[in-house]
Amino acid sequence: MDILLARFGYKKMTMEDVARQVGIGKGTIYLHFPSKEELVLAHIDRIAETVVRKLGEVAGLTDSPDRRLRHMLVIRVLHRFDSVAHYSQSLGDLLSSVRAALIVRRQAYFEKEAAVFENVLREGGRVGALDCPDPRMTSFILIQSTNSLLPFSLSPKELGRREDVEDQVGRIADLLIKGLLPCQSRPASWTR
Repeated sequence: MDILLARFGYKKMTMEDVARQVGIGKGTIYLHFPSKEELVLAHIDRIAETVVRKLGEVAGLTDSPDRRLRHMLVIRVLHRFDSVAHYSQSLGDLLSSVRAALIVRRQAYFEKEAAVFENVLREGGRVGALDCPDPRMTSFILIQSTNSLLPFSLSPKELGRREDVEDQVGRIADLLIKGLLPCQSRPASWTR
């Protein structure tokens, strides 16, 4: 389905196209997905669930909390970038017909991601590696700060090269994480 969505967009892709692509009858698809909208939203759900799973994997590593947070911020952007890099138009344009349902789901995706970030922030606070009095709020700030690099409203051309996106999200992550380091870890010019 991803190939069809990339090639035709949501409006031009049909359930018959999807059935033909996967080699089953159109009726079989309707047994699992009551509409094309639900089929496409399930596809997006899988991408978001993979992001949360990957974040959890990094959160479980033994690296320092600040390194894990940086890696997590990069992953949350780059996995989505990689998932839509082959699209010919912006994801927002492709999915304009499911926008209302997608906006509701996006909040749920971000809630799940924030929970993973929050755990690492809490751990970092417990071991003295991070100065984070409000891990829950900080987790949402980290997410919101990198949302501008998500491919939701940008075309692949506007997104640019993967290397450039990785560099941009890395710079944002570095800046955000520096603000979470305990005062003694900050450069002297920051504590004045």
